[in-house]
Amino acid sequence: MNKIALIGNYPPRKCGIATFTKDLNDGMKESGVTTAVVAMNDGLNRYGYPDDVVFEVEQNVMASYINGAEYLNSNNYDAVILQHEFGIFGGTDGVHVLQLLKRLRMPVVTTLHTIVDDPTENQRYIVNELA
Repeated sequence: MNKIALIGNYPPRKCGIATFTKDLNDGMKESGVTTAVVAMNDGLNRYGYPDDVVFEVEQNVMASYINGAEYLNSNNYDAVILQHEFGIFGGTDGVHVLQLLKRLRMPVVTTLHTIVDDPTENQRYIVNELA
């Protein structure tokens, strides 16, 4: 696999997942992997993303998730690495991300950044779908 897309928050957005995604992206590029980032936008700010960000998904706009999947499929990525935390995706508990994932035509690896001890029924559903 030589062309990998990462989905998650990304600097200059300030959060731990953004930092994690950047570090993962940098490490993969240093290893010779071609990478690109699909950044999540919270709708509160417009971020001046670096060139690594090839597509932005608007957190609360369902069509943006569908467009993101179409972008990834049309650009022939070998795999996607999803950075998951319930609060960074739109819909109840971030359920919108499932609409993007179910449309992808490549493998998805998911990093779960939050493990809930007593998940709601919806959170359990989302994690099961991610698996």
